[in-house]
Amino acid sequence: MRILIINPPHPSIGSRIPKEHLPPLGLLAIGGSLADVGHQVVLLDADLDYLSPQCIFERVISMAPDAVFMGHSGSTSAHPMVTKIAASVRQASPRCVVVYGGPFPTYHWSEILADCPDIDIIVRGEGEETVRRLAQALETEASLGRIAGLAFRQSGIPIATPPAQFITNLDNYRVGWELADLSRYTYWGRQRAVVVQLSRGCPHRCTYCGQRGFWSQWRHRDPKKLAAEIGWLAREHGVRIFNLADENPTTSKRIWHNFLQAVIGENVDVSLFGTMRADDIVRDADILHLYKRAGIRRVLLGMDQTDEATLQEIRKGGSTGKDRQAVRLLRQHDILSMISFVAGFGDETDGYYWRGMRRVMSYDPDLVQTFHVTPHGWTPYARSVSGRRVIQADLAKWDYKHQVLESGRIPAWRIFAWLKAIEIVNQLRPRSLWRVLARKDQRARLIMRWYYRIGRRVRWHEVLEFLFRERPKSPGPTLLQFWGGSVQQTETAMARPRADVIRARTQH
Repeated sequence: MRILIINPPHPSIGSRIPKEHLPPLGLLAIGGSLADVGHQVVLLDADLDYLSPQCIFERVISMAPDAVFMGHSGSTSAHPMVTKIAASVRQASPRCVVVYGGPFPTYHWSEILADCPDIDIIVRGEGEETVRRLAQALETEASLGRIAGLAFRQSGIPIATPPAQFITNLDNYRVGWELADLSRYTYWGRQRAVVVQLSRGCPHRCTYCGQRGFWSQWRHRDPKKLAAEIGWLAREHGVRIFNLADENPTTSKRIWHNFLQAVIGENVDVSLFGTMRADDIVRDADILHLYKRAGIRRVLLGMDQTDEATLQEIRKGGSTGKDRQAVRLLRQHDILSMISFVAGFGDETDGYYWRGMRRVMSYDPDLVQTFHVTPHGWTPYARSVSGRRVIQADLAKWDYKHQVLESGRIPAWRIFAWLKAIEIVNQLRPRSLWRVLARKDQRARLIMRWYYRIGRRVRWHEVLEFLFRERPKSPGPTLLQFWGGSVQQTETAMARPRADVIRARTQH
C-alpha cells in the first residue's frame, strides 16, 4: 500500500515561536513498523512547515496515497486541525482511507466517528502492531472486526473492537528514521535534534495525567540497543540533542544505570534531556556523576505543585523536601534543573499563588515553566471536577498553556498574571542572571540563554493573545456536560498480556 503519514500543524505558541522542532517520534515508529512489512510509507510533517489544509490537499493529490494515517503528540489540542485535514484528504482523494490515532481519539472514538464523517478508522492505544494488521486488512479487503484495538463504523454506527494487548517487547519494532530529513530538526540553538524513548508507561498514578492509562504499564527497551541507536544517530546523522520522550525513564535504577553506562560507552558528544521525578534524582545521588558523563544537560522535574496538601490530593507521590534536595543535587553536578508549576487543581486564592511563588524561589531552580491543569475526560481528575464550569471550549487551546476550567475565587486574568510572575521573578533573580552569564559549564550556560530568549518571545505573545484574542469567557457548561458520557470511558487503553508473559519478559 501507498501510505501517507501526516503530522498535523499544531497551533500553540510554544510550537510556533521557537522556529525549532523535534521529529514526531510516534509517527516515525508507526512508519517504521509499516515499512518493515513492505508498505510504501511517506511522512508529511505539516507541523514542521506549518502547512495549511489547502497545502496538505495539494500534497495528497500529488502523492495519491491508498491510506492516510494521522496523529499528534498533543492529541487533544491537535484534534480540531486533524478534522480539517481529514476533510481536505477526503476532497483530494475520496477513495483514500483516513486513519487517526493517539490518546484523544483512543478515548473519544465514538464521538469522533459520529461527528467527523471524513475519518474512517481510529487506532486505539499503541499502534505499531495494530497498524500492520490494519494495513494488511485494507490491502486484502478483509474484515476489520477481527483486529483488536480499532474503532470504525459498521452500517453507519460507530463500533469498537476489544482493546489490543500492549507491547511487551518494544525492541520488536523500530523507528523509521529514514522517513524524516533529520537535518531539518533542531533544538537549543540550531543543534540537530531528535526524540528517543527508553520506556513507556509510569508506575505512579497521578490523577490528572493523560498518559497513565494509555500506556497501561511501565516497560523498557534494551538499554544497550537504545544507546547504540543514539551512537548511530550521532555518528551517521550528526544528531547532538536527544529528548527522552519517556513519562518516567528512571523507574528502574538498574535499567537506567545500564542505559547511562551504555551511552558513555558509545563515546559520542551528545546532550540528553528529559522529564524525571525528584525522588528518583535523590535516589540516584550516588550515580549522578554518570548522568553528567552520559550527557544529561537538563532535567525537567515534574513537581507540578509546591503545596503538600495538593500533592497528596492529586496523588503525585512526591514531597517538597525531596524536591528541594533534587535541585541541589543536580546543581552539584552542573546539570540544569527546570521545575514545573501547574495551576488550577482547586479554587486557589491570591495567597495560594503568593506562597507557591515563594516556595518555587526557595527551591532555587535554574528554569521554571508554568502550566494550567487540563482535564482530559478519561482521567480520575476530570471525574473529580466534573461539576466545574468550562471557560475554554476550543479544544485547540487545551494545551496546558490556557486556562480551561473556571476558578471560583480568583478571575482568569489574575491567575494568568500570577503564572507569568512566577516565571519572570525566577528569571530576574540576581543568582539566576549570574548563572546565565557565568555558569561554569559552557553548554549549560548556552542552554539557559536559549531558554531565556525563547521564553521572552513566548511570554510576549501570550500576553498579547490573552489581552486581545483570549479575553476571559463567561463560564459555560460543566465539565460533565461538556464531555457528556465520554468522561465515563474506561481509562485503560490496552489489554494486559497474561502474567506469565510479563514475567518472562521481565526476567529476560
